[in-house]
Amino acid sequence: MSTKSDSLKVKLTENFSEFSQLSDYSFMNSLNADPQSTKDGYDHKPRSVYSGHFVPVVPTAIPEPKYISHSKKLFKELGLSSDLTKDQNFCRFFSGDISVADYPMSPFGWATGYALSIYGTEYIQQCPFGTGNGYGDGRAISVFEGLFNGKRMEMQLKGGGPTPYCRGADGRAVLRSSVREFLAQEFMDALGIPTSRSLTLFVSQSEIVRRPWYSKGSKYFEPDIMIDNQAAITTRVAPSFLRVGQIELFARRVRNNAHDAAVKELKMIVQHLIDRNYKDEIEYEISLESKVIKLAYLYRSRLISLVANWMRVGYCQGNFNSDNCAAGGYTLDYGPFGFCELFDPRFQPWTGGGEHFSFFNQPSAAEINFKTFCSSLTPLLSESKQDQEKLDQIEHDFSELMNKELEKMWASKLGLEHYNGTLINELFNLMVISKADYTILFRKLSHIPNKLDSLKDSFYLPINDELINRWEVWIGNWQSILKKEANIKAKSASMKSLNPVYTWREWVVLHSYEEAEKGNYNKIKELQDVFSNPYEEQTSDIDQKYNRLKPSKYFNYGGVSHYSCSS
Repeated sequence: MSTKSDSLKVKLTENFSEFSQLSDYSFMNSLNADPQSTKDGYDHKPRSVYSGHFVPVVPTAIPEPKYISHSKKLFKELGLSSDLTKDQNFCRFFSGDISVADYPMSPFGWATGYALSIYGTEYIQQCPFGTGNGYGDGRAISVFEGLFNGKRMEMQLKGGGPTPYCRGADGRAVLRSSVREFLAQEFMDALGIPTSRSLTLFVSQSEIVRRPWYSKGSKYFEPDIMIDNQAAITTRVAPSFLRVGQIELFARRVRNNAHDAAVKELKMIVQHLIDRNYKDEIEYEISLESKVIKLAYLYRSRLISLVANWMRVGYCQGNFNSDNCAAGGYTLDYGPFGFCELFDPRFQPWTGGGEHFSFFNQPSAAEINFKTFCSSLTPLLSESKQDQEKLDQIEHDFSELMNKELEKMWASKLGLEHYNGTLINELFNLMVISKADYTILFRKLSHIPNKLDSLKDSFYLPINDELINRWEVWIGNWQSILKKEANIKAKSASMKSLNPVYTWREWVVLHSYEEAEKGNYNKIKELQDVFSNPYEEQTSDIDQKYNRLKPSKYFNYGGVSHYSCSS
């Protein structure tokens, strides 16, 4: 006899034929293809792209693909059966062989162009043509867009081969960077922070690509050798992959009078951003000017919240250019990212990033990206001085609102109802001087200890008597504030929900992709399990492996403590 709950169960998508029926390509159907693009998507050589919102591109399949893993959580959210990973056509499609696409799926994917601004300065030097018309998705190709339980999602192959934006590169991603992105996206989601997601991970059993990297144990700042890597493809998923740099590209074309349809194409891409990422919050019927003002207001809130949450968990984007800043307000592009272990406000894992993209400078970088976003919207405000003043005010208030959000975040991490600058700044000073581990220390504080002994395992070096005294004074001051405010037990529970036990430790993840290169994917799967529940203490075996200080040999270790790129 069937129960009521049985009848309410959602039928899962179990095969590739059923999966194809979920397709709905709003991006390609509502926006303009580059008029100089090919009809069939065989467009793989670097070239200038002067107009249009996308270039149709057929991805280049990796030969002899081997399935490594998938996100069970994301599959469940999308209503997909894990049996799909055994479906030959599903596996071929997400390893780059789009020839298996069933009607109504598109027989080709698409790549998009975008502009590059680094900390507010416009760049065209990275474009091989010196114009900015060759900059965009060099190895990322979107291949599917569809409705999953009424929710629109786009699926993009990272490492799917060259596009017109590849700037002469091979369009491939290596296994190392693919493992990192695959694991990091799902970890960020488990931390409760908006992010693109990971669907599947495949590796080629025969294609090898050569990249600069670090020799084992290297202390060099930049890569010192060339190494052979297995090519791999990870599929990332998001409501859209629209970036600030994309909106910026179309605004630049308007400013430069690049072509007759420049203003129209800017309007189209902004409306599409609203449709994809802000549909429930911005009414369709209101004027374009009103939509633009509301879009800036909503995006400001999302971006501020996102960056405050990055800081909360110790995440550093590393390369927070306008093209790596999702216009939907979530984390995107896990390239030279890292998580702070030894506390350092200037922590920056990417050798090419500079201090302006370091851990504590991320709010400033976000503000500059937001200014770029607002200036890109300006051409849509016609001649209305009043609308321009509204947009200017939204932009102007970013810094103040960002600071308020950060103060609220730091207070919450310490269980405080109100921000206390003196207490928190002294904590930062003590953390730096004592060489504290960011994640371990805040988790130990979440137990609200009475004595310093409870914190000592979070320090990389023994602390002297003077520091012991300073810590004891700090703990006493903190405790006295907490006891005045509310129930200590409730505060501890709240802090534990904000301060994870487990964080991303590159020296741990290193072993997962080293083993994967040997054909052993067990460590990847184990990390998936650990990362799926970062706020809860796990078994003692897991704790000993993943909740500990970085071993001294990994400090200043090329490819672990710092890296030039993730390839």
